[in-house]
Amino acid sequence: MMRETVQAEVLMSFLVSEELSFRIPVELRYETGDPYAVRMTFHLPGDAPVTWAFGRELLLDGINGPSGDGDVHIAPTDPDGLSDVMIRLQVGGDRALFRASAPPLVAFLDRTDKLVPLGQERTLGDFEDHLEAALGRILAEENAG
Repeated sequence: MMRETVQAEVLMSFLVSEELSFRIPVELRYETGDPYAVRMTFHLPGDAPVTWAFGRELLLDGINGPSGDGDVHIAPTDPDGLSDVMIRLQVGGDRALFRASAPPLVAFLDRTDKLVPLGQERTLGDFEDHLEAALGRILAEENAG
């Protein structure tokens, strides 16, 4: 099966504090080989890029209302309209807060939906084979970190 990818780059504000924020490029990536997940690679100045993977549905839900109760929490700044989206990432006691414009995220999700319609992820032939390997990798990454 051919692996296909959807990629986009968006600018997000990295909110360091109430007073300090700066814009950084963030690469969004979706692959048919891992159809439930999206990856965001944050290019922080002076640091190696940091990649987070989380559920595609979490990102979609977070554009419309508060979503996520683990290390990733996504919520719109204004639940009544298409507004900016706040993305909070947490590792232990450390957290990072990002603000992104919703339209580029929606456009990215729309492209992933054209590749693999939401709810159709299980129909990908080799997904079951890769699930165990992916889970093993994820657990290894978590234990290493």
